[in-house]
Amino acid sequence: MNFHLLLRSALDDTLGPTLAAFRPELALCATIVALLVVRMFLPRWRLGPPCVAAVGVIVALVLAAPWHYLSSVGMDRAVPIFTGMLTFDTFSVFLRSLLLLFVLLFVMFTQCSGVPREESATEFYVLVLGATVGMCLMVSANHMLVVFLGMEMASLPSYVLAGMMRHERRASEAALKYAVYGAGTAGVMLYGISLLVGALGSAHLPTMAGALADALAAGPLGDRAVVLMLGSLMIAVGLAFKLSAVPFHFWAPDVFEGATAEVAAFLSVASKAAALGLLVRLVVGLGGVADPAGLEALAPVRHYLGILIASLAAVTCTFGNLAAYGQTNLKRLLAYSTIAHAGYMMMPVAAMAFLMGRDPAGARAAAAAVVFYVSIYLFMNLGAFAVVAFVRNATGSEQIDHLAGLIRRSTGLAVCFAVMLFSLVGLPPLAGFAGKFAAFAAVYDAGLISLLVIGLVNTVLSLFYYLRVVKVMALAPESEEHPAAEIPLGSTPGVFCLALTVPLVVWGIWWNGLFTWAQAAAALLVP
Repeated sequence: MNFHLLLRSALDDTLGPTLAAFRPELALCATIVALLVVRMFLPRWRLGPPCVAAVGVIVALVLAAPWHYLSSVGMDRAVPIFTGMLTFDTFSVFLRSLLLLFVLLFVMFTQCSGVPREESATEFYVLVLGATVGMCLMVSANHMLVVFLGMEMASLPSYVLAGMMRHERRASEAALKYAVYGAGTAGVMLYGISLLVGALGSAHLPTMAGALADALAAGPLGDRAVVLMLGSLMIAVGLAFKLSAVPFHFWAPDVFEGATAEVAAFLSVASKAAALGLLVRLVVGLGGVADPAGLEALAPVRHYLGILIASLAAVTCTFGNLAAYGQTNLKRLLAYSTIAHAGYMMMPVAAMAFLMGRDPAGARAAAAAVVFYVSIYLFMNLGAFAVVAFVRNATGSEQIDHLAGLIRRSTGLAVCFAVMLFSLVGLPPLAGFAGKFAAFAAVYDAGLISLLVIGLVNTVLSLFYYLRVVKVMALAPESEEHPAAEIPLGSTPGVFCLALTVPLVVWGIWWNGLFTWAQAAAALLVP
């Protein structure tokens, strides 16, 4: 193909399906520009940055149109865009819309809590939206270059967000630790990508899977097997860092404690959702092809990926739950909680890897369990960090012991917080139970009984440290030196917490509608 035909093909692709599929990301980019323009021409408009950010995210969410693409008359096939660099399908539509919904709630949260400060609001929302664009690329990635580009676009703004409170030493320390650790894992991941691409002769995921299937069908890989395993392990380092999976979790407790509760909420929810979406993309992209013979040849690859992810999931949830016991700071406790939940959410991904070759319908159900769990996790964790932020504003403290007496001074808020914590445990009839039930059902269907037992035991273990927080709120005597916060349920913070609590109760009983959308999201994922 000569240069003229190549250029014409790229233009036709860009102006055709690509532009229409990429409109939400373009809307976010336009919003970033609008934020900077407003800062330049209307510097005294105090509500300008949050209003512009919220309007831009709403426009992006409307353009994403999940209600259309996830309906029965939505998409019937995945569409490659940007000449195959990205994939536009129901999975990317669902996770992209979920990220946009989270950012919209996050903007409301920051306005309720008063962080960021007025003088740094524009920079704050620009960084949040910039990271969101990178996360949208992660969940749509179909090429190794986009995998790395998306992860770095999501990571670099996050490093700055962690240190936004420049006057606080802990925030600067958190940002430095996060950036140094992130740079190291990014370098390792990039080297792993270069090994895989060099060994397989392509950076395009379907092409890589085809080349790997041909190589496995031809006979033993020899020395190439070592290169491929080493490359995959190096890529796993980068993903484990984003998921805060053991043993690459060390940054999370310190960064969560040093950063504001608002930034910790963003890192714990948005980064997890994007990293899980990317993990699913890589498992499907490298472990499956449309050709039945090739799919059979890739069985060792799926087995290897399944064992690797299952091992990480088991160790991660166990360590996260055990380490949470001795915490006295609420943000550190929730940091270890997010580590544990990363392990839970990786379990159905491991099940999907094992099921892809022998039971495509079961693999799609496992992928649906992942996005279903992530959807519920958004409300549980955002709500928990919101309570921490509001209590911090009222008392100046983030210690668990200083919650004593909250049930008497702020009854509605304490009840909402208890519902969120019990949902994080997975107790019925709350939505967290539905999420864990779907995840564990996928693990059971894959025959991973040992992993299922580990997940169930960890669920029981987690009850005790969540229950300790509820016990302090409800039963511990209030300290005269640190009186409990008075936050009426009718106040703006109270209404916001109530709005996040209601879905956890409703979806705990009527969760079929959300799970139907999750099934639609996974319908085109596994061939």
